[in-house]
Amino acid sequence: MGRRKTINREAVLDAAENVIANHGSSGLTIDAVAKAAGITKGGVQSCFGNKEMLVEAMLKRCLALYDVQRGFQEETPISVYKELLSHINITADTCDNNNSRAASLMAALLQSPEYLTSVQYWYAERFKHLSNAEGEEGTRARLAFLATEGLFFLRHFRLMQIDAQDWERYFQDIREILPEKL
Repeated sequence: MGRRKTINREAVLDAAENVIANHGSSGLTIDAVAKAAGITKGGVQSCFGNKEMLVEAMLKRCLALYDVQRGFQEETPISVYKELLSHINITADTCDNNNSRAASLMAALLQSPEYLTSVQYWYAERFKHLSNAEGEEGTRARLAFLATEGLFFLRHFRLMQIDAQDWERYFQDIREILPEKL
């Protein structure tokens, strides 16, 4: 009698992210993920149920990684400036592979209205304090946030070729427009 194999959920999520990165969001199928992970379709379904639950798990993992990179606990009050600087640094410093996977995941999420809502909520949470900031400092903070997001999408949706040197230079420009504090 054979021993039952256990499937590594993280490895399946890695395979799903690779499928999106290599074949686009339209290539994300249970079959494609199974082949990429070297398991059966039933193995993928036993881990995640269906494609929607797989995408949801990918989103949760991506957001959890972001929170770990932020290094702040939700209960700990931090300044708007520190939160913004943390977001800018995470976006600038995250390796291309992680950022392109995040962009690919975003593309998959945007195809489905129920996931679009969760992405909109995430952005609303990141932007809520910036939208109320007044004066030149508020304007500069909003521009820094929007420039960070724009730069991310331009590079990782392959709308603009941005090499590593320019990437760092543009993020230095963004950091320079940040207000001293908020």
